Amino acid sequence: MKFLDQAKVFIRSGNGGAGAIAFRREKFVEFGGPNGGNGGRGGDVIVECVDGLNTLIDYRYQQHFRAGTGTHGMGQNRTGPDGEDVILKVPVGTQIFEEDGETLIADFTEIGQREVLLEGGNGGFGNAHFKSSTNQAPRRANPGLAGEEKWIWLRLKLIADAGLVGLPNAGKSTFLSAVTAAKPKIADYPFTTLHPGLGVVRIGAREFVLADIPGLIEGASEGAGLGDRFLGHVERCAVLIHLIDGTQEDVAGAYRTIRDELAAYGGGLAEKEEIVCLNKIDALDEQTVEERASMLGEACGGTVLTISGATGHNVDTVLYAVLEALDHGKENEARSSRIAPEQKWTP
Repeated sequence: MKFLDQAKVFIRSGNGGAGAIAFRREKFVEFGGPNGGNGGRGGDVIVECVDGLNTLIDYRYQQHFRAGTGTHGMGQNRTGPDGEDVILKVPVGTQIFEEDGETLIADFTEIGQREVLLEGGNGGFGNAHFKSSTNQAPRRANPGLAGEEKWIWLRLKLIADAGLVGLPNAGKSTFLSAVTAAKPKIADYPFTTLHPGLGVVRIGAREFVLADIPGLIEGASEGAGLGDRFLGHVERCAVLIHLIDGTQEDVAGAYRTIRDELAAYGGGLAEKEEIVCLNKIDALDEQTVEERASMLGEACGGTVLTISGATGHNVDTVLYAVLEALDHGKENEARSSRIAPEQKWTP
């Protein structure tokens, strides 16, 4: 299945059905009177978050969605049926934007969420509705109200607890395959990963979701390489695992390149908790590992973990550090949401 994380679609709610003008005419019924029914209501456009989807590829092949029109009213006071709703099914993490691409309409973070984007037009009244003591034979009925229409953007941001970032060939896919059951493509050339991937990490009695995105290069925020569009998939992550290829000489420069791109993208990525890892130490001698870890530590101003995704060396240390960061984030969230006890007023 192809991965698609952005789609533009046209939606239109249904028109309401028109009311009917009709009169009861039966033998032996002296005063039949008006009996035109009301028109049915137009269908709504609904978006529903469902399980089992992880891409927006369905909206690559169909971009127009129109709800059903309400049926017109009929004689004998028969109200027309409502128009059929159209339901757009999206995966968890989908955001709905207006045509400008900036105004957020809805954010789907849980399975089962539903949102009515456009409501169908109301059905028109039939002439039976207008009957009164002074107008016992009305010859008027309302047309149904027209539906609404507009273009919207669907954007998918994967739901993950931790995200992998780094330059191309930093070993992100190898790390993902080492700690999860995911099978990403791994090769010795840049941009092997062309779309984000997810994997579930199980360590001890705990588990969390890890996201891998295509590598960034200098100028990604301006469109260089694959650009920074995939960074949206780690916006929801609580912690970032920053992998640095230890076989390159300027590890500090590689670190600063990614940090500059995160800051240029925005979205709070530069402020997220970060675990810095010097990867591929299995290809280096001990002295080189110490030197480059020291250089990287000065650049990031924090602790640097030396690991090897290929051999699994020190990988568990990274995973436990992620769990600790996730627990710390949950504690801070609970503390901020806790309501302070009400204080008694004193003069």
